[in-house]
Amino acid sequence: MQRNGGGVGVGGQTWVLRRVRLTWLSFMLFFILVFFPLIAHYYLTTIDEAGGPDKRIFGPRPGGELCEAKHVQDLCRIRESVSEELLQLEAKRQELNGEIARLNLRIEACKRSIDSAKQDLLQLKNVISQTEHSYKELMAQNQPKLSLPVRLLPDKEDPGLPPPKSARSCRLRSCFDYARCPLTSGFPVYVYDTSSYPWGNYLDPLVKQAFAASVKSNIYVNDNPSIACLYLVLVGEILESSPLPSPSELEQQLKALPYWRSDGHNHVLVHFSRKSMAQNFLYNVSTGRAVVAQSTFLEQQYREGFDLVVSPLVHALSEPNFLEVPPQVPVKRKYLFTFQGERVESLRSSLQEAPPQSFEEELEGDSPADYDDRIIGTLKAVQDSHLDQVLVEFTCKNPKPSLLTEWALCGEREERLEVLKASTFALVIAPGDGQLVASAGCGMRLFEALEVGAIPVVLGDHSKLPYHQLIRWTEAAIIVPKPRVTELHFLLRSLSDNDMLAMRRQGRFLWETYFSTSENVLSTILASIRTSIQVPAAPIKDEPAHEIPHKAGKLAGTDANLADNGDLDLGPVETEPPYASPCFLRNFTYTAADTYRAWNRAPGPFHLFPHTPLDPVLPSEAKFLGSGTGFRPIGGGSGGSGKEFQAALGGNVPREQFTVVMLTYEREEVLMNSLERLNGLPYLNKVVVVWNSPKPPSDDLLWPDIGLPIVVVRTEKNSLNNRFLPWDVVETEAILSIDDDAHLRHDEIMFGFRVWREARDRIVGFPGRYHAWDINHQSWLYNSNYSCELSMVLTGAAFFHKYYAYLYSYVMPQAIRDMVDEYINCEDIAMNFLVSHITRKPPIK
Repeated sequence: MQRNGGGVGVGGQTWVLRRVRLTWLSFMLFFILVFFPLIAHYYLTTIDEAGGPDKRIFGPRPGGELCEAKHVQDLCRIRESVSEELLQLEAKRQELNGEIARLNLRIEACKRSIDSAKQDLLQLKNVISQTEHSYKELMAQNQPKLSLPVRLLPDKEDPGLPPPKSARSCRLRSCFDYARCPLTSGFPVYVYDTSSYPWGNYLDPLVKQAFAASVKSNIYVNDNPSIACLYLVLVGEILESSPLPSPSELEQQLKALPYWRSDGHNHVLVHFSRKSMAQNFLYNVSTGRAVVAQSTFLEQQYREGFDLVVSPLVHALSEPNFLEVPPQVPVKRKYLFTFQGERVESLRSSLQEAPPQSFEEELEGDSPADYDDRIIGTLKAVQDSHLDQVLVEFTCKNPKPSLLTEWALCGEREERLEVLKASTFALVIAPGDGQLVASAGCGMRLFEALEVGAIPVVLGDHSKLPYHQLIRWTEAAIIVPKPRVTELHFLLRSLSDNDMLAMRRQGRFLWETYFSTSENVLSTILASIRTSIQVPAAPIKDEPAHEIPHKAGKLAGTDANLADNGDLDLGPVETEPPYASPCFLRNFTYTAADTYRAWNRAPGPFHLFPHTPLDPVLPSEAKFLGSGTGFRPIGGGSGGSGKEFQAALGGNVPREQFTVVMLTYEREEVLMNSLERLNGLPYLNKVVVVWNSPKPPSDDLLWPDIGLPIVVVRTEKNSLNNRFLPWDVVETEAILSIDDDAHLRHDEIMFGFRVWREARDRIVGFPGRYHAWDINHQSWLYNSNYSCELSMVLTGAAFFHKYYAYLYSYVMPQAIRDMVDEYINCEDIAMNFLVSHITRKPPIK
């Protein structure tokens, strides 16, 4: 126990001793580390102060003194060398950084060049592919690029034709000299002066004046008889007070014409009728090989396929007042049908016989003239039944003179028109004499019915209606044999409103195109013969563009926002130079293949008005928009669906471009900005700026260089109609009419162009409008706000076919263009109404 306790005590003392020593050692180390440096610092500082500034050892010395010491001179030289090397390295580093920046710029430029080269390569591949495809097509068709044919004229010496077997057997193939009318002759027509033959002094003065005015405005009339294809002679209407020459005298006077050439081939004897009692003084007159064009023919006189049944000349010098023409709707009017007339001489009277015989009995025993007695009884029975409101009158207070067995007109023209305006159908009863195949009286009734929109119902299928060889009258009139008069009421009631409206529209078209004025009547006569001998119409003349010289400035830039197409693939982009639309491709195909349909489709004057150099379009349902060079079917395209349809340009034309027509008026800065936005626009052929101001552009104005021609056209006057003039500098079928302040992206324009190629007969554009008739206020509503319903697309940014520019400027009534000039507005509304009236289709927004 003691040893253990003692052991513990000794150990405890040792541990205490060690702790004391450790404490002492720590204190000494602390003293040495803290106080010794302080004492040394104080001592050294005291020595420097005691020795003065010149004896300092540790204090700072003046500059350069330290370098004087030998042991630090090497260090100074090293420092200076290192400093110089550092400066050189810094300069080199900056130079390398600049070089790196320049190389980065070159890398970016190279990348852009590579992308551009890839795009150019892709475009070149597309161009090569298109060129190869076009070459294959041309090789397959073996058809060169066509232009207006060279005009060939007939020889001055006329060898003559062998005489036909008889005058009654005259047809074009046997009595017409085709050698005087080559296909490319242009159809020159020589018109005899009415004072050059004896009976010309006895002609009706109004007829002579109307004929002279029509001849003056006709484009085919030529003053050189040696090259003429056709010779026109006005033979009537002769004044009632003038003595009629005998047939033998008239034959001698005809043979005395300077270019009659013994048989009168290629001559047309024109007889205009202003009255229902038309003189047929050419009956029993040997007219040789001359074509007779008049309103009245007997069966033994008329030569089918050679002579022409023409319409009466109602409006000799005055234009018809279109404001007085009643509207085409509503379809049904007050009377179901009307007839007012009186037989000049009846073979039998239905009022004196009862009961009337059946048609079978009349066919067996009596003349066809007696059919009219049954017609009177049947129509009176329909009127007395009161099933429908009809108006039939068979006696007149003041009947007009008419031919025998023909129904005379009642009252004055204004009174008859008022009755017809309230009639859905108008009866036209053919003459009772079956030998009278055409009469001026029936022609007058037909004219008046078509003028006011009453659908003609012709009783008598033996009658020859005007121009029946070329006009499909069944689309505008109902032709019923006289034996079917008992079923006439049922037939008229069975027609639907749509059918009646279509017939009324077609009748209005025929009246406006072929019958309304003396110019139209003469043009129709010439067009009938020209079409029959298959001579194409003369090309219509473009509006000559008087260019204003201008200076091109700097290269225009391309706005990225305008050129960005996003994810929409709009087909291959053409990089070719300006490419004009093909012209004159179907001059003769149209004449040979599409004649009959063209004569019966709106807008009508396919043959009256010369054709356009550009190919007009062919709307759906075989409707045509114009005559001339040919027609191109719309719709279709390259086919496919999905990606194939999205990537296709559209339409059936492999290559096509469009022309921008921009109307401007003294807004140079706005115009320059708009032109710059067109830079880089694909499929653009050229830009035509219509300068509508009398003041020319500024001399110092710099026009942007967009890489394509900019043609500035000077106008004669400030008119919004100048926007739609068919300028000769416009060489494409597609026209983009755009305002000078319109903002359209390139992808929008390209998409609109593709849609137009799929619907070439319609207006395709961007700003939509809506109009409707307000029944409550009896006025028109016009909404320019954005809505889902629209009826018009304004031409401030719209595509349309150049053919509509011809129709707007040359065919549309002048009164509409005058109203546009009066209000200095509404030209886009006029164009929309024109296109919709022709196509019966709305525009596409």
